[in-house]
Amino acid sequence: MNRRYRKTIIAGNWKMNKTASETKAFADELKTMLPKAKWCDILVCVPFVNIAAAQKAFKDTRVAIGAENVSQFEKGAYTGEVSAAMLKDLGVKYVIIGHSERRQYWNDDDLIVNKKALAAVEAGLYPIICVGESLEQRELGVTKELIDLQVKTALAGIPAEKMRHVVIAYEPLWAIGTGKTATAEQANEVNEEIRTVIRKLYGARVARSVTILYGGSMNEKNAEELLAQPDIDGGLIGGASLVPEKFNAIINAANQE
Repeated sequence: MNRRYRKTIIAGNWKMNKTASETKAFADELKTMLPKAKWCDILVCVPFVNIAAAQKAFKDTRVAIGAENVSQFEKGAYTGEVSAAMLKDLGVKYVIIGHSERRQYWNDDDLIVNKKALAAVEAGLYPIICVGESLEQRELGVTKELIDLQVKTALAGIPAEKMRHVVIAYEPLWAIGTGKTATAEQANEVNEEIRTVIRKLYGARVARSVTILYGGSMNEKNAEELLAQPDIDGGLIGGASLVPEKFNAIINAANQE
């Protein structure tokens, strides 16, 4: 982490978990632990149907509420979709875009990710743009080239002055929900590459201000080591974010000096 230039973010991604009542119970428990958190922004990205419950449950706390997806379209005949303006009107601040599961199961390719990122930025949301490689791609030695392409495509059309609202999350597909985790050095190496791409696109000042998260099975046991790396500015947390005690442990790890 480098708090001199950019903020640290610990973001929970609940995926398709928890009902509205379970959301309230989670919030009630986590709130008893929050005074321990000092130096990082805390975010919980919840299913669309839980947004209102989460907003109410975390009212008057330091926890921001995010969404897990957004439509690339502004409005229209797109049954089941949710627009950026709708999320903004609900008080949502962040939205996850291009998560590996969206790419795998709903065919959110790089171009769609870019359209969604543009829609989010234009609406005043803060996109958390996910990039990452599969195990096969890593073994082929094309991680750098793939990450470069994903980042460049995702950011196409986003002006430099809006980049302070953009977060990037590196999530190696081979470490999502598998229990496997990249070593701290491997994760930092890719995050450093992401920052290099941003530097080439926008210059050094913008690059050092962008928060880049690690999203590959960060948990309460490995968080401190990962967060000690200079280019890992926080985590996009899956399973561990569903348990208040584990999520709080990661938040506390982000408070290290």
